[in-house]
Amino acid sequence: MRITCVGGGPAGLYFAVLAKLADPARSVTVLERNPPGVTYGWGVVFWDDLLDDLFAYDPVSARRIWEAACQWDEYEVRATGKDVTYLAGYGFSLGRHRLLAILSERAEELGVDVRYSEPVSHPVRHRHAPTPPTLPHSDISDLPGGRARNAELADADLIVACDGAGSQLRNADAAHFGTEISTGANKYIWLGTPHVFRTFTFGFEKTHAGWIWYHAYPFDDETSTFIVECTPAVWSALELDRLDAAAGCARLESIFAAHLDGQPLINRSSGWLNFRRVTNQRWDNGNVVLMGDAAHTTHFAIGSGTKLAMQDAMELADSLTTGGPLAPALERYEHRRRAALAPLQRAARASSEWFERMPEYADLPSIRFSYALSDRRGEYPLWRYLLHVSTQRSVPRAMLRSALNARRRNRARRRPAAEPRIPQLTGG
Repeated sequence: MRITCVGGGPAGLYFAVLAKLADPARSVTVLERNPPGVTYGWGVVFWDDLLDDLFAYDPVSARRIWEAACQWDEYEVRATGKDVTYLAGYGFSLGRHRLLAILSERAEELGVDVRYSEPVSHPVRHRHAPTPPTLPHSDISDLPGGRARNAELADADLIVACDGAGSQLRNADAAHFGTEISTGANKYIWLGTPHVFRTFTFGFEKTHAGWIWYHAYPFDDETSTFIVECTPAVWSALELDRLDAAAGCARLESIFAAHLDGQPLINRSSGWLNFRRVTNQRWDNGNVVLMGDAAHTTHFAIGSGTKLAMQDAMELADSLTTGGPLAPALERYEHRRRAALAPLQRAARASSEWFERMPEYADLPSIRFSYALSDRRGEYPLWRYLLHVSTQRSVPRAMLRSALNARRRNRARRRPAAEPRIPQLTGG
């Protein structure tokens, strides 16, 4: 089987790793449009459930990810005019550059051909699937660099489209996939800062124009992710719609000065965005299958994008283990991932809608406000509120953190560290 992954993000690289683990003789290529080391975003977050899965599938890359990640053991909530409060929980964070470096290194160790500066931006005729008559067709030779540059697409038995929410391969056949994109109301921007936050922090500031807030977390010893979000009305009133990148960062540094300890904000993104919810009625077309953000997106407020992309890769690898035709395997992958995604997608929608209504909660007392933030999915029983109230005091809070960290250590000890789980891929 010849496999080509279009997109060198976590989904594409990790699936390439699993494909090579399945059979080192397979030909596996990853085409990434950006040069090496160029990626969108700052840090990513994940939890023990993803680590458990990573160790089950490939302990080598899992251990490297685990050892490189920062660990935090609670959430901190700050808001203008309110006491600082805390939410129970723990997780991991890692620079996106570092994660991709780990995965690309692992893939290349296994013999994956990882190619950078390889754009795929034209419609491609998919093997085993007719070209929809309403869409223009370009041969592989029409791509930048000609046939030699992207011959892997023409010759591939399986093409994995994991090139992000704006996937070119998916968009070329959007009518077939039934692609639907809805846009969230709030504006947000993905920034970084050399101020290293102690733990995952939500900070809310009330300005003359209204409320604006950030989601921040450390991902190495020198840098934190700093995502700023607000309603469109506040965004316009603060003139953030008219300021260039430098002036916009300066305005935000002034607003969040009490949180940044004199450190700057750094903008390496494309600017302010509205979150795009991507769904598809179908995930495959002939020998082309969607993965990660190309197939689905979940709002950043629940921090599950990387986790879901890598779990897509695991499920696709598993679905190709039984042998036989490719089509049933791709259908099996889609069915299982849709079922697994459904509760998280509901949670992500509830979470994003809570932030769109955030000003409605702003007048709550500090403890009730932070609990409303914690319970924005509306799932918690009464005892969670009682626990939240009691653990705002230092001694019960320290006891809870100690208990959670003990659970984290016990869970880590149960992870396999020996031979990787090796699925056998379909095809010859």
